[in-house]
Amino acid sequence: MGVCAKTDELIVRGKQVYDVNVVRKDFPILSEIIEGKKLVYLDNAASSQKPKQVIGAIVNYYEHLNANVHRGLHTLSERATAEYEGVREIVKDFIKASSVREIIYTLNATAALNLVALSWGRQNILKGDEIVLTPMEHHSNLVPWQMLAKEREAKLVFLDLTADGQIDLSTAKNLITDRTKLVSVTLMSNVFGTINPVREIAKLAHAKGAVVVVDGAQGVPHMPVSVKDLDCDFLAFSLHKMLGPTGVGILWGREELLEAMPPVFGGGDMISSVHRQYSTWNELPWKFEAGTPNIADVIASGTAIKYLNALGMENVRQHEIDISKYVLNKFDKLGEAILYGPKDVSKRGGVFSFNLEGIHPHDLGQILSDRGVAIRAGHHCCQALMRDLDVSGTARASFYVYNTEQEVDFLFESLKEAKQVMGHVAIR
Repeated sequence: MGVCAKTDELIVRGKQVYDVNVVRKDFPILSEIIEGKKLVYLDNAASSQKPKQVIGAIVNYYEHLNANVHRGLHTLSERATAEYEGVREIVKDFIKASSVREIIYTLNATAALNLVALSWGRQNILKGDEIVLTPMEHHSNLVPWQMLAKEREAKLVFLDLTADGQIDLSTAKNLITDRTKLVSVTLMSNVFGTINPVREIAKLAHAKGAVVVVDGAQGVPHMPVSVKDLDCDFLAFSLHKMLGPTGVGILWGREELLEAMPPVFGGGDMISSVHRQYSTWNELPWKFEAGTPNIADVIASGTAIKYLNALGMENVRQHEIDISKYVLNKFDKLGEAILYGPKDVSKRGGVFSFNLEGIHPHDLGQILSDRGVAIRAGHHCCQALMRDLDVSGTARASFYVYNTEQEVDFLFESLKEAKQVMGHVAIR
């Protein structure tokens, strides 16, 4: 099964940027008609669309491979196991990890972060210890640490942000102290689009003996990522935000840390031997993977990563820089819009949270939906940050590998229309 339409068609010679119009042919849903108009999908920070190659991989599994893994000697089980375990190698290479033993399959990034909190956290966080976070964290990288801090009588400390939504490194060194046991930070904000200086933060944390956790749910799909370059200790991300199916996440951790951590879930596959009164655990990575896994979607996730590799993650990032420049220029001309996050495209991804003066984001989302434009409106699982911004929520348009400048044009035409519609409503 081919990964892309034709690899030589995807790359524009001399520019090393793929042809978006060729890529779009691989995504059936982009031809969907919404309210009589062709879908403009700008909700990629929530979940990306899936190419036909990924959809085909799921169908292929159920038609030709369907069997449980690790447990059978028959041909189907052996084939399914080989495909399923082979994805670990793909993931390892994608994030530049050292070993497949460090690649743990989870349900999503949320489950991966909770696994760290419940296993490493319960084993290492003690009364009076400090857990350092940023104010821009998704609930998935906030609530588990709140729960752990309450259980262990630890303290949450938050780094300062600049006015444009970046971490203030000048004050970070004063907030990461000898009491800091763990620092957890998003690689890219799902509200501001900020790309955080993880390596610099990790250097500060490691100097104090702290462990560094990175929420890569937004960052990993959009840029080349190396756990060695980040110098983190754990990295969590979800495949559904990077062309893959829902229900698959990855936890990467340093092997020595994972070896020392106890399993969180008990059951089949995570054991070595079971007796009436005690059990012993399986080796990494299976120690953390109890029960029948999401086999079909893990295999399809491997296809999604192969697709991104065919595009080239440097090209994915360049496309996002180009389209972000175009979006920022449009916002400058729109007027009466409050845009959150950095204006420097080298410090941000293609996530744009904004408000239009006099229009509630939910109303804006509905008006755009009536024009076939899919955005997100609300608090984006960052309620504490919304309180800091003194807003109930924002509208959010987020871009990915298949979005075009023409779609940006249509978005801003629709925003202008929304201002006109709500202006008439106000007059009435």
